[in-house]
Amino acid sequence: MISECVSFLLIQDEQVLLEKRADDKASDPSLIAIPGGHIEPGESQLDTLIRELKEELDVIPDSHHYLCSLYHPTNELQLIHYYVIPSWTGQIKSLEAETVFWHEMQSAPIDVAADVVAVSEYFRVYSSL
Repeated sequence: MISECVSFLLIQDEQVLLEKRADDKASDPSLIAIPGGHIEPGESQLDTLIRELKEELDVIPDSHHYLCSLYHPTNELQLIHYYVIPSWTGQIKSLEAETVFWHEMQSAPIDVAADVVAVSEYFRVYSSL
């Protein structure tokens, strides 16, 4: 069974917001990843994006752009839909991860392979605009 998820690349000054996942997370414990969460039954990707940004970081997106969808095999097979969030309202707080932090995109120390591909896709798409 495939679990669908939404992840969000918050971008500021060529940096991306990353999270250090808590040790007790069912998926990818202790790894450095792009924040996100599961789509709940009956929920759209956009509904999930808004809900998860609020639950995880206490922010509301001012704008968002779909980037790509990638499979991520973990303790379940996830289909992650990635969105770029260039602006938001609110002060970022780490509400579910062990910590969140900004890192230069070019050298981001991401542990999740799908997230690495998503950052690469960001450069491919946005460098041509």
